[in-house]
Amino acid sequence: MLWIALHLPLLSLESFAATLPAKRGEPPIALMDALRIVSANAAAQALGVKPGLKRATALALAPQLMLGQADAARDAQAITSVAHAALAFTPSVTLEPWGDGATLAPHSVLLEVQASLRYFGGRARLLQRLRAALAPLGHRVICASAPTAQGAAVLARMDDAPEGLHAPDQRSLAGLLQAAPVWLLGAGRAHWDALQGMGLRSCADLRRLPRSGIARRFGEALLDELDRALGERPDPRSWVTLPAAFGSRLELFARADTTEQVLHGASVLLARLVAWASARQAQVRRFSLLMQHEARHRHDATTPPDSRLEIALAEPSCDAAHLQLLLRERLARLQLAAPTLELQLQCSDIVHRAAPNSELFSTPQSEREGLTRLIERLQARLGGEQVQRLSRVEDHRPERGSVLQTVQASGESTRGLKPTLQPTLQSSPLRRPVWLLREPQPLPERRFRPLLDGRPLQLLCGPERIEAGWWDAALAERDYFIAQDGDGALVWIYRARLPLSASAQGWFLQGRFG
Repeated sequence: MLWIALHLPLLSLESFAATLPAKRGEPPIALMDALRIVSANAAAQALGVKPGLKRATALALAPQLMLGQADAARDAQAITSVAHAALAFTPSVTLEPWGDGATLAPHSVLLEVQASLRYFGGRARLLQRLRAALAPLGHRVICASAPTAQGAAVLARMDDAPEGLHAPDQRSLAGLLQAAPVWLLGAGRAHWDALQGMGLRSCADLRRLPRSGIARRFGEALLDELDRALGERPDPRSWVTLPAAFGSRLELFARADTTEQVLHGASVLLARLVAWASARQAQVRRFSLLMQHEARHRHDATTPPDSRLEIALAEPSCDAAHLQLLLRERLARLQLAAPTLELQLQCSDIVHRAAPNSELFSTPQSEREGLTRLIERLQARLGGEQVQRLSRVEDHRPERGSVLQTVQASGESTRGLKPTLQPTLQSSPLRRPVWLLREPQPLPERRFRPLLDGRPLQLLCGPERIEAGWWDAALAERDYFIAQDGDGALVWIYRARLPLSASAQGWFLQGRFG
């Protein structure tokens, strides 16, 4: 077996920083619990702020310090998204708790990847793709690998380098664990002061002492965790499972007064959505963003407590940049009813699709995808009713042979007809123009030849006889011709086969060829 451990040493700080408005540089940030600092970023530590300080002391050292409350639920949502991203590479994913006593919280994700190595091209290639999948989540990740789950977790906490340590077998793992500090073990962290007072600083020091004495003084948990790390004791795990529908929330640190601030927070939720969809081997077809408004800043009783924005895609996608672009276009047209304090992203409409095309040259499918994304952007910017398409109608009269229909994001038109975004290829040459005039334009004639802009037209092809409309009192009996003007442009003209009325006599311009 081969386990990969993903340790996130700054998970709490990064999950809190995701709620902050976008700013340049790294401001000093610290999290507190019970009025004491529990974690601080590098900028805060450079000013002397360290875990364990009281709130007043930290603010005295750094008045510009940005303080936040530690939130286990916020951290749990962040680590869950990392687990979802890992599930795209193996179904065997579990969480590893980390902390002291009652404050245990999962800050590491463990993957059993032995069966996935061949598919992804080895450990190095798998780690490369895994880091690429985790990058949009915005966390600093330290990777390590070992033949045991607990051993990989300890190695990931030992080394501060992103690459981490790698133990290909149990013998090399035992050698690396000799130098591991005892406080890296959960039980060792709880008894660190006593162990340090006895001179037991590393796992090697611990293994040199009689097991019975250690168990009597510190309990069985310390030795049990060390045995599981070395592979000398079974280590059963509970696997992470994917929910059927996606839901994630983000409480903003400062209220969002503009849609641009909302978009910054929503981008974090979109990255989590893509991680969940990738683990489901699916693509997103529809999702919704719920914006919870601040109660005291509502204009009146009619102001809704929240606003919901539905985003439907014409073609399912799992591209975070594309989803964010659509959301940006929709938010640009939205007027916030009141400042927003909390965001929720929900998705239950997904499509399981085959693997994307990896051919060298473009295919009709890839060209269709580009056109579909263009339509989605136009709908998001202009509104769904403003983007229309021509649909064919079974009528020989050109003015009634097509109808404009709104293209819905779900892929269905307003009349229930499925739109064809890619034109149908025909083996016969095009006999009718695409561009038709709203009303046929009467043409003068000279010596029985029609004139356009004062110059005679040359008939090239025709006639094409049309007799239709007897059923709706709009009878059309016409002979159509393809003609060429003096500049070489092709036009489509007709004349009435029978002069039904004075207005129907003579030649008429119906359309132009592009």
